[in-house]
Amino acid sequence: MRETSEYFARKGILFKELKEILPKELNSKKKIKIFVGSSIDLKFYAIFVLSSKSRFIKKSFEELENLYNLLVNHQGHNFKVKTLFIQSEICSKTKQYLKDSNWTIVEQKKL
Repeated sequence: MRETSEYFARKGILFKELKEILPKELNSKKKIKIFVGSSIDLKFYAIFVLSSKSRFIKKSFEELENLYNLLVNHQGHNFKVKTLFIQSEICSKTKQYLKDSNWTIVEQKKL
């Protein structure tokens, strides 16, 4: 979470509220961290933090989109910004799918 908060601090984005949504609240068994937040300029953020050993491929993208749609239904509104923090390799075509769907991708170093 430290790298995530540092990323937003570097961008000059301050949250007035940031809370974690557990995947089981969305009826998912995925090992992913989900945060929703509202910034001081009233933009709503959906933040997904994914760390896996396998490569992020199109099937993973479809699962992420499904999880995002469940989050939208759970929270009752759309999000202005969708951000994915990822620590695994990502397929170049999948990366383009994410960009075309207005996702912000932040590739992190593996620990």
